[in-house]
Amino acid sequence: MPARQEVQLDAGKVYRTSHLARWGANPTRLAGRLESEGRLEKLSQGLYYAPEQSHFGVVPPSDEALLDAFFDGSPWLLTGPPRWNALGLGSTQLFARPLVYNTMRTGTVRIGRRTFELRRVSFPSEPTAEWYVVDLLRNAESVGLTREKLEPRLRASLEEGRFSASRLAEMAGRFGRRAEQKLVRRVTPSGDR
Repeated sequence: MPARQEVQLDAGKVYRTSHLARWGANPTRLAGRLESEGRLEKLSQGLYYAPEQSHFGVVPPSDEALLDAFFDGSPWLLTGPPRWNALGLGSTQLFARPLVYNTMRTGTVRIGRRTFELRRVSFPSEPTAEWYVVDLLRNAESVGLTREKLEPRLRASLEEGRFSASRLAEMAGRFGRRAEQKLVRRVTPSGDR
């Protein structure tokens, strides 16, 4: 019988069961053994976390590590209030769950101790501040804002040069609905497009 291959897990990394196939012919059984040895913690069906220790105990996995493993190579983007609040357009809300755009599914999913709100929508691979503005305009009511309140703030931000008018128009054209496109046309100086 061949010797058992040593499993080298990276502390703090989230693994799919299929990722364990390089160390054994039966990755499900291997995951169970590693879990019983305390080297992996089960997060959800098919997802495991290699615990990372700190002076204060086990460090939970980051949202990014959870989502990378969950989507397993499919594109995704974390968005929502933390990104919208940073725009300086008056949004100061928080969501109970992080909002994640992706190409696979819509709904709520729990991974480990975290719950994420998933939306299957189109998004850029390299989002700009102007894209987040369009995203905020699309979701304004979910954070207690109206487009009417956002319009003068956005106009002032464009006049101050905080956002590129041409890039904002491009993002609205590619990712906004008709309402967002109209609002962007109203606030964008025609000479800047």
